[in-house]
Amino acid sequence: MMRLSDATLGKVAAGVATPSYDRAKVKAGVVHLGPGAFHRAHQATAFDTLLAHDPRWGITGISLNSTSAADALNPQDGLYTLALLDEDVSYRVIGSIGRILTAADSAAVLAALASTDTRIVSLTVTEKGYCLTGDGTLDMAHPGIVRDLAGGTPTTAIGWIVAGLAERKRQGLPGITMLSCDNLASNARKLGAAVRAFAEARDIDLRRWIEDHVRFPNAMVDSITPATDDALRARVRAAVGLDDAWPIQREGFTQWVIEDDFAGDRPELDRAGVTFTTDVHGYEAAKLRLLNGPHSTLAYLGLRLGHVSVAAAMADPKLAGFVEQLMREDIAPSLTPPAGLDLAAYSAAILKRFANPAIEHKLSQIAWDGSQKLPYRILDTTRDALAAGRPVDRLAVPIAAWLRFVERAAALGERITDPLADRLLAAGGDWRAILAMRDIFGDVPSDPRFLSAVERAHTALADPNGY
Repeated sequence: MMRLSDATLGKVAAGVATPSYDRAKVKAGVVHLGPGAFHRAHQATAFDTLLAHDPRWGITGISLNSTSAADALNPQDGLYTLALLDEDVSYRVIGSIGRILTAADSAAVLAALASTDTRIVSLTVTEKGYCLTGDGTLDMAHPGIVRDLAGGTPTTAIGWIVAGLAERKRQGLPGITMLSCDNLASNARKLGAAVRAFAEARDIDLRRWIEDHVRFPNAMVDSITPATDDALRARVRAAVGLDDAWPIQREGFTQWVIEDDFAGDRPELDRAGVTFTTDVHGYEAAKLRLLNGPHSTLAYLGLRLGHVSVAAAMADPKLAGFVEQLMREDIAPSLTPPAGLDLAAYSAAILKRFANPAIEHKLSQIAWDGSQKLPYRILDTTRDALAAGRPVDRLAVPIAAWLRFVERAAALGERITDPLADRLLAAGGDWRAILAMRDIFGDVPSDPRFLSAVERAHTALADPNGY
């Protein structure tokens, strides 16, 4: 079967949407670090809609740690298929990405960051890609940051961003907008602080230029995006009539909220349903706590019970009931929602999305990088609950389940996907030693109420059903 590309785009099966604009006229106004499935299901799709009205907002993707996206999509001229999994499944070919560069293309990466066409640099590099300490500031002792500050070709997202901004300053180019789309509270604020700290360590004048010319609007993106597998490739091949090396899938629901704070032109992404606001925090906190926190809870408890996917875990009445109670009684009271956001309705919608049988979101995928995710997904809520004098017994359960997850891997000699895997597995069964890792837990374990709650939950979870 022929492969999806510009040359075969006209052979896409009837009923599958294709780009309605001339791709040859598109300019790359966006450089995106981390063009994996999450970005391509969400932001790239929104820009694809915008390109039908304004050709200045194409995307150049940059993969710093892998060649897989470039290997899959460059032979396809950046084209790929999005499967929308809802009650009715639909397919759409996305054309907003023109090319994907890798770290080996260092000169081209720098040229893209410093291009006169580039107005936005966006990121989906996951929490660990920001090289932050437990308090959310740049980790100056991080091996990648130390290496990048020593000079040479950058290796981290922060190093590359600063290199690109330094080149823009050198050429006298205008500043740009740095748009984080990762699941971090105050994501762009943290990004901005990290970029300025790195720049100051290199050149104080560069830091001043960044402060004057670069904007860091916070943003929140939400839509469940399961990993691509061979089953999806087969479904897409049958529906589209062409081979696609890396199609992606997501639920029908999507939300993107961006702080209205741009260095130059603001793309008309409201055409694609994006919300511009002066305050992203309320949306961001609701998503991180009410969606991502329960997601991690389902992952660690569900895996212990032998479930594979989120939908399967939600079909377990006891587990689904626990998660609903956690959301309504423990997480929602910690939130001050923005005007118009009904937390009860929002929680109900999330539970319905979790139970969507068309989505097979693997719990093992959600369980990755627990040391980086749990501080934002569970611990911030826990801090607020402790400060308000509310109980933290249920909030301690996902923490204890993660500790059991690490302990099991250590006992079986298995690896876990986590940047702190070596330290975590070296602690073995000593859960107290893991709680003492301040770069993960900060000072929360110093509160005896939290420590006692985790101990009770950890003991209860000696029985997989004991929560």
